[in-house]
Amino acid sequence: MKLINIGFGNMVSAGRLIAIVSPESAPIKRIIQEARDQGLLIDATYGRRTRAVLVADSGHIVLSALQPETLANRLSAREGAADTEEDVPEDD
Repeated sequence: MKLINIGFGNMVSAGRLIAIVSPESAPIKRIIQEARDQGLLIDATYGRRTRAVLVADSGHIVLSALQPETLANRLSAREGAADTEEDVPEDD
């Protein structure tokens, strides 16, 4: 299981993420409110401004104070690290 740091020491499973989006649009604001009403919202902003909304395959919505680009870079860096780890032969 690969974890991605979403800020303040909080981690989410990279394999469960469907999307990382900006919270500015009305449809995303509606998704956040619906998740809050259904008890599926996880607020990991620690009181700071929400800059990224992570959508999980379980229907959970995670709010992060980090920029979507930052999270995407961390996610792609983790995938790149996993690729290079597979290429390295192990000593027996």
